[in-house]
Amino acid sequence: MDADIPYLLLTPGPLTTTGSVRDAMRVDYSTWDIDYNQRVVEIRSQLVQLASSSPGYTAVLMQGSGTFAVEATIGSVIPPDGKLLVISNGAYGNRISQITRCLKIPLQELSYSETEPPDLDQIRTTLKNDAAITHVAMVHCETTTGMLNPAEEIGKIVAEAGKDYILDAMSSFGGIPLSMETFHVDYLISSANKCIQGVPGFGFVIANQKKLEQTKGFARSLSLDLFDQWNEMEHKGGKWRYTSPTHVVCAFLQALKELQAEGGVTQRHARYLDNQSTLVSAMQNLGLHTLLPRALQSPIITSFYYPDSPLFSFQQFYDELKKRRYVIYPGKISQADTFRIGNIGNVFPADMQNLVVQISQVLDTMGSSPGEVIKSNS
Repeated sequence: MDADIPYLLLTPGPLTTTGSVRDAMRVDYSTWDIDYNQRVVEIRSQLVQLASSSPGYTAVLMQGSGTFAVEATIGSVIPPDGKLLVISNGAYGNRISQITRCLKIPLQELSYSETEPPDLDQIRTTLKNDAAITHVAMVHCETTTGMLNPAEEIGKIVAEAGKDYILDAMSSFGGIPLSMETFHVDYLISSANKCIQGVPGFGFVIANQKKLEQTKGFARSLSLDLFDQWNEMEHKGGKWRYTSPTHVVCAFLQALKELQAEGGVTQRHARYLDNQSTLVSAMQNLGLHTLLPRALQSPIITSFYYPDSPLFSFQQFYDELKKRRYVIYPGKISQADTFRIGNIGNVFPADMQNLVVQISQVLDTMGSSPGEVIKSNS
């Protein structure tokens, strides 16, 4: 662990960054500066290259958290007479539905339990039976549990039905191989502080340019107008409409360079897989088990059942691990008591091994025997 950071963030973002990414924020730029705006141009180009090997796609950056980018997309690309189908099996899919209701956009929901993958036949039937649906939205990696949803298979169903596909790839893009073409995605949404390993401050949307150009005037918000933001960046050399997070942009460009130096998404995905498998194996050796079966598990974040002990307190567990320089995440599902450990960021298998050593010691001090656990449903 680097001596210059107080602890490792083992969360789905913000996450532990490199010193060089943090150093990139030391320069102050004007938002009108041509050198700064050229960085935006470069970022947009690199994002498209990461997502697609074909022409016809573009990228637009949006100030705020990833949810801002999701809301900008939902509120900007669905026409006034459109209807959105949301496929949900967790908190972040539910958030898309909440956004849709707030914007008073007609909504159809297919909701599944937090440990259940979407039903492909039900999706196909729903699209066949409801001609009013124009767009379909889903979360790729649902970090409520760590589930990896079948985004490619669903994308094919959506394309066959002639609908537009919005994929919230917040916690997967840059860390799991995917492409706009093979996943049939029209709008892919992610954030600076996820698998590309930048810092929080903006989200981004990679879009089918032809379809994005057709959304002019659809936006239900001024500041979250995706078309107008894209139009400004596209025709004014990378300029944002309103004040941009200049330091975050510089950090993100450095993070993109480091992703390339690591060997691209393929190699980063391999490291994340190694992190996750190392963590799970070591935790199982302690008697701690995952919420999800391996077939549904992403390499992004992993949910574990609580030890089955009346002496276990998550808050005490969290505090003691933080004292030892590891920060984990509380659970977020309604069906069971769990905690979550992120596998992404500037962390490596050795960090996972060291973490589990600390977990074992903390559980011993709490009197919660690692061998006494709730059985996994896997």
